[in-house]
Amino acid sequence: MKLSVLACFSVALTFLTYPVLNIPLITPAMAQEQVLKTLTVTGQGTVRIPTTLTDVSLGVEIQGKTATEVQKNVAQRTSSLVDFLRSRSIERLETTGLRLQPNYQYDNNQRRLVGYIGTNTVSFRVKTEEVGSLLDDAVKAGATRIDRVGFTAEETAISEAQKEALKLATLDAQAQAKAVLSTLNFQSQEIINISINRANTPRPQVMSSPETLRTASAADSTPVIGGEQTIRAMVTLQIRY
Repeated sequence: MKLSVLACFSVALTFLTYPVLNIPLITPAMAQEQVLKTLTVTGQGTVRIPTTLTDVSLGVEIQGKTATEVQKNVAQRTSSLVDFLRSRSIERLETTGLRLQPNYQYDNNQRRLVGYIGTNTVSFRVKTEEVGSLLDDAVKAGATRIDRVGFTAEETAISEAQKEALKLATLDAQAQAKAVLSTLNFQSQEIINISINRANTPRPQVMSSPETLRTASAADSTPVIGGEQTIRAMVTLQIRY
């Protein structure tokens, strides 16, 4: 009987035994070593290039008593103007505005129709060195208004300037990172991420108001001087140290 009791007790102990799990202990020091230490910097690059092309918007404006009369005169003068422009070395010639509207006068709060105003405007691109004399000749050919003159660089020059701006932005970001890390006695290990903000495409620089241009175009010679365009870019680097 005693042997039988011991045997049963032994079996019970066997069923109460559980497996032991080996869980590694992660100390705060080990967790800190696993954190990736990075520095994020953004560099800027700026390049200025001379403008060599001019975008011009000009046209014909006529006033008259009847819509038919106004429209006919506008068409005739615009046709003469377009023929002249096509005879010159210009690019991107296109119609940008065509309008016919009534012309009213107001007397004692009463509106009175006195005629019509017709306009036809065109735009084109020409070399800046040629635009002064072209504006003078355009007025002689029929233009009665000059609405806009803007300066821009050649597309190839802009493209090269955009690449140069990106290079300068990258160098600026690297210089910033080096200054910060060396001050803190850290050393750069590798660049783990690069973000590029594409270099902007500059808008043409506008010369002046239409009123000033219309006055200047009536002179014997209209001086037109182009300026510079500014291209900017930004590059962001994430650096492990």
